[in-house]
Amino acid sequence: MIRLLCLALFCLALANNAYTAEHIQIHASPGDNVTLPCRLNRETSLSFGVMGNRIKWTKLEGAFNEVDVLVSMGFHKIKYGRFQNHAHLLEADENDASLIINNIELDDFGTYKCEVMNGMDENVVEVDIRMQGVASLSFTGVVFPYSPRVGRYNLNFHDAEKACLDQDAVVATFEQLYQAWKGGLDWCNAGWLSDGTVQYPINKPREPCGGRRNGAGLRSYGRRDKSNSRFDVFCYTSGFTGQVFFVDQKLTYNEAVQACQNDGGELAKTGHMFAAWKLHGYDRCDAGWLSDGSVRYPISRPRMKCSPTEAAVRFIGFPDKKHKLYGAYCYKAQ
Repeated sequence: MIRLLCLALFCLALANNAYTAEHIQIHASPGDNVTLPCRLNRETSLSFGVMGNRIKWTKLEGAFNEVDVLVSMGFHKIKYGRFQNHAHLLEADENDASLIINNIELDDFGTYKCEVMNGMDENVVEVDIRMQGVASLSFTGVVFPYSPRVGRYNLNFHDAEKACLDQDAVVATFEQLYQAWKGGLDWCNAGWLSDGTVQYPINKPREPCGGRRNGAGLRSYGRRDKSNSRFDVFCYTSGFTGQVFFVDQKLTYNEAVQACQNDGGELAKTGHMFAAWKLHGYDRCDAGWLSDGSVRYPISRPRMKCSPTEAAVRFIGFPDKKHKLYGAYCYKAQ
């Protein structure tokens, strides 16, 4: 279990309800159990421990939306949605309001807020004592652009969500794309992000990718109609516990599927390929089929005839599945 403990800040919620919050960064991988810390500071607390307070955990989804995770009032606890069998309070001592999330999944990454309130009705007293803690749960992963076989700019937001899930990934957040851009990601096609905005990262300003005069950064189209607007998508996937390997034969797509099954695996997904390349340094200069019908290969060490100028997952395209020209990238789960 990954566990980080620290004291969150106490704040006075005055008439303007202003507060400050301590921000804690937690890194984890799918399948881990994690503890999001939230504690009362007894030296400044006027309460009798967490049992005498109302504890509320929420997950922040975008700038204006909070999803309820858990509410505790003494011995009474309410869990919401998919967190009902997925999360609980640690309660290691009378001042501990930490949240445990078991067997975390890709959908669990993001920012969580802990609120401990002394007094249920703000109107009863002039000043409420509140404790605010904010913890971000992030995975070590990789952001990659994705477009389907039918070509670029063919996904509405809902199609984009499914496209990422089909590749063992989720739609990337703005923060994930921002971190990927800081890490060197440069891509000229605009794609959906999880907040409903459409953006793309540019490290080398050029025409027609926003123009040469605009500096490097994230280019934004703003929020778009999730049903009617169509773009590509930026997906996010984390590390995996299995193995990506190559079958060095000239195969059709169906033969590639069978070859992976013969070795106890399955044809790798695009998310598997990017995770193997970015997180495990996978490097092979052989084009191979992936499960979506695309042909790609991973280069971690740039060199002539493979990828002369940059480390990248090289994309050949979506060739006719009957072509007997490519090997197969397989994935075997552990």
